[in-house]
Amino acid sequence: MLKVKVYVTLRESVLDPQGSAVKGSLHSMGYSEVTDVRVGKYLELTLEKSDRDQDVIIREMCEKLLANTVIEDFRYEVEEVVAK
Repeated sequence: MLKVKVYVTLRESVLDPQGSAVKGSLHSMGYSEVTDVRVGKYLELTLEKSDRDQDVIIREMCEKLLANTVIEDFRYEVEEVVAK
């Protein structure tokens, strides 16, 4: 089994109103040292091993469903998991 951790974030060139709202709230709570906030998504997938190229499968899933590649970037980490 494989555990895939997928991180999806808005591209740097895209405005992040949710991040701006969080930053404003943090400032109002006294955390003035915060200079920027970007909000994203985190997903965990568990995959069975197969003969197909895992990187190709994961990239396809990200590009077709998990991320809007017009405005979002993604990265992922893969780790082996011992089945219980």
